[in-house]
Amino acid sequence: MADEKKRLIQVRSDKSATFKRDGAGKKKQLSESWRMPRGLHSKKRRQKKAKGPLPTPGYGSPVAVRGMHPSGFHEVRVFTPAELEGLNPSEDAIRIGATVGNKKRLVIQEQAVAAGLRVLNPRDIRPAQQEAKSDD
Repeated sequence: MADEKKRLIQVRSDKSATFKRDGAGKKKQLSESWRMPRGLHSKKRRQKKAKGPLPTPGYGSPVAVRGMHPSGFHEVRVFTPAELEGLNPSEDAIRIGATVGNKKRLVIQEQAVAAGLRVLNPRDIRPAQQEAKSDD
């Protein structure tokens, strides 16, 4: 199943398209982020080939890997050490929330490594005592 999962993740990345907003290259203030074209005479709305693709159901990713991180793990956002309980190291990877401070982040990272979980956004946090010794 692991080989099949890797193959499906590769299929998902191969068939992805970049959907650009109509007129994004014409005006500086228009970002490229997708907006549905609604104009009556819009060539993009009428799906003329030269104007680029519209998001349609065919661009969806395979159901087995939908919502997965490219590494093949299900991404779980964690804010407290208690949220690590019940996670499966072979299926789940954690991402520590951005609002978590260094003290709690250190505890979460240590518990995750002990449990065999993968941390997607690790940070090198050294306690203040070690930093003070290295500065002397």
